[in-house]
Amino acid sequence: MSHDPHPLLDSLPTISDESVVEILDFLQAFVLGFKSLYSGQIRRYYDERSRANLMQSEPTASLEEPPF
Repeated sequence: MSHDPHPLLDSLPTISDESVVEILDFLQAFVLGFKSLYSGQIRRYYDERSRANLMQSEPTASLEEPPF
């Protein structure tokens, strides 16, 4: 059984090439504006998660043993 990760996309109507490009241009401009406006918060979110992962992870091999 195949799982469709984007079921909403299956229900989109057929539209003209021009409309597709206009929508794509809008979405790209929106994402750029969103990232510009919220870049500090986005960066902080990922930085905090990254630091938390580094602090919680434990080495799996002994540091005294050679890697090979």
